[in-house]
Amino acid sequence: MTSPISPKVLRGGLVLMDADGRVVRRVIAFQYNPDSLARSLQVRGATTDAGDRLEVTRLKGPPAETIKLDAEIDAADQLESPERNEDAVNSGILPELSALETVVSPDSSALQDAQKLAATGTLEILPLPAPLVLFVWGQKRVLPVRIADFSILEEAFDANLNPIRAKVSLTLRVFSVDDVAADTRAAGFAKAALQNKEQLAKRQPATLQALGLKGLP
Repeated sequence: MTSPISPKVLRGGLVLMDADGRVVRRVIAFQYNPDSLARSLQVRGATTDAGDRLEVTRLKGPPAETIKLDAEIDAADQLESPERNEDAVNSGILPELSALETVVSPDSSALQDAQKLAATGTLEILPLPAPLVLFVWGQKRVLPVRIADFSILEEAFDANLNPIRAKVSLTLRVFSVDDVAADTRAAGFAKAALQNKEQLAKRQPATLQALGLKGLP
């Protein structure tokens, strides 16, 4: 039983905006927050020739950050009250899975329009613009990302073979200010995230004495 004085836990998730980052198209909140996030930062050091000692400590830009997480989706609670959860009864968790899957698929109407124009010879088929995706993990981490890898493990099914429990694994490539055009909303989100890290880092002071040193040689 949850204590009445327990703080409300925020839910992580994804925000889909139009390609220009001006309009929120959809919000996808995780049903259950992942138990853990695996984050890796690949340092972008200056590429130098052997022996170039002046460049060895330089950085080319922000690190390339990758986030991996597993999110669980379960219709068990909804199926306990079928009269109030018609979607779960008829489709299981397919709506939730579809909401995630369409993030990595071009819109069907846009595909059809492009194919019609290409068939008339009036348009060269180019990659269709994708939505700007934000990974939100609390108010201090709103990160522009690209979904680099996406897998689904469906673990249980109802009588109509609709999935009712699944685990979704996501690999997110976080955009830095070096990855996107400087005048875009994506760049604005990336810059804000970097500045927020810098401000948080200032709250963690340390001294040489903490390391057992009175000074440096």
